[in-house]
Amino acid sequence: MKIALTIAAGLATLAAPLAAEEAFYVVNRTGYTIEQVYLAPTRTSNWEEDVLEEMVLDDGETFKIDMSRSEDTCLWDLRVVYTDGEDAQWGELNLCEMSTVVLRYDRKRGTWATTD
Repeated sequence: MKIALTIAAGLATLAAPLAAEEAFYVVNRTGYTIEQVYLAPTRTSNWEEDVLEEMVLDDGETFKIDMSRSEDTCLWDLRVVYTDGEDAQWGELNLCEMSTVVLRYDRKRGTWATTD
């Protein structure tokens, strides 16, 4: 599967940090199974651990990421890895202004994301 990267940039960088009870949702509508999901503050280069742990995110499923232990930042980068090893990344997602990222894929556009 050929993955085209789409960068979704958060425009407001001065928004208030995420509240302790906040959650972030990743919705897989790519038609493929996602094996790994990584979320890291934009200012770092370390993806940390796979938030799915031993699970997978099948097409049509939603995964809730608990942001209560998040750092004091609004801007985050998201990386997903499919079962075939291909990956896609999005940078500077403003999680203070959105709570859901819906991932989609088609052969013409590649992988892209919409946010709420």
